[in-house]
Amino acid sequence: MAQRLRNLYGAYREEISYLFFGVCTSAVNYGVFVWLDILWKGRGVLASNLIAFAAAVAFAYVTNKIFVFRSRDWSPAALRREVSAFVGARLFSFGLEELGMFLAAYVWHLGERTFLGVDGLWIAKLVLSILATVLNYFFSKFWIFRNRPQTETRRERGGRRG
Repeated sequence: MAQRLRNLYGAYREEISYLFFGVCTSAVNYGVFVWLDILWKGRGVLASNLIAFAAAVAFAYVTNKIFVFRSRDWSPAALRREVSAFVGARLFSFGLEELGMFLAAYVWHLGERTFLGVDGLWIAKLVLSILATVLNYFFSKFWIFRNRPQTETRRERGGRRG
């Protein structure tokens, strides 16, 4: 049984790691938000939310780079490219999630409905969060942290032009 679990983890390491660190990222987001909300006695909700989002994105970038996608390039050029792409992708998916919540709340009025006893907006939030998570995974895997072939330098080619 243990060997079977190791094999399963080996086959899906990236996906399992992404989900694990996604839960940790959510904990960072909510933890920072709650801490700041308590600290500022509820008078800085938008600032608390913005700082929590920034902390969560920073945490997610580092854990995705190191543990999930195992990107080993720490050069300034790679960091600029990865960080800007990562933040851009997260802002894009956040914007889509906000648009979905707007539609759910104000166009489709899902807050006025319940499904199996659950508020329609909570269901919409859950579905949109799952879609954002999947979208962010694909952005990270195929765009931000994709394995780039290392180009051979002139020194590695023995100084010859190529």
